[in-house]
Amino acid sequence: MLGQIYLYMIIVYVLLSWVPNARESFVGNLLAKLVEPYLSPFRKIIPPIGGMLDISPIVALFVLQFVIQGIIAVVHFIIPG
Repeated sequence: MLGQIYLYMIIVYVLLSWVPNARESFVGNLLAKLVEPYLSPFRKIIPPIGGMLDISPIVALFVLQFVIQGIIAVVHFIIPG
């Protein structure tokens, strides 16, 4: 549940980059404080394509989804039913 909320927060944060000055709003600043610590390692590893297109959030979303599914599988293994 919390993992899904965080996924949506990342998606909203990325979509805010398409709206002029949206990241400077209260919501944009709040999301930046919550999401940037997770996204920054991916941005260091994955350079923008053509200098403009940042695909690191997409990779970060896939990794986060993979981790969430792994945690769910472990919990279901430990606590069957």
